[in-house]
Amino acid sequence: MSEIIDLILALSQEIKELKARIELIRLSRAEVLKDTWIDNQDVLQLLHISKRTLQTFRSNGTLPYSKVQGKFYYKVSDIEELLQSNYYNPNFKCDGVK
Repeated sequence: MSEIIDLILALSQEIKELKARIELIRLSRAEVLKDTWIDNQDVLQLLHISKRTLQTFRSNGTLPYSKVQGKFYYKVSDIEELLQSNYYNPNFKCDGVK
């Protein structure tokens, strides 16, 4: 009986270690993606917006970009920041209290 308990404890510890490794990989991957650049088509699909709306975002400074030989590129982190800064939850008042 004690062997089974020892095996369960060892297995539990291995599961905890795997969980920690997975979390580290997930966080490092998220950091890598934030520094990734994507093109117009990817942004259009990601935000479900038209070409004209994306052009307006560029023109009025809503979304920073880089232009190389006529092609526009955007940082994933800038898109994430745009979405976060415009986040609205109708269930919460402005002070964050329900």
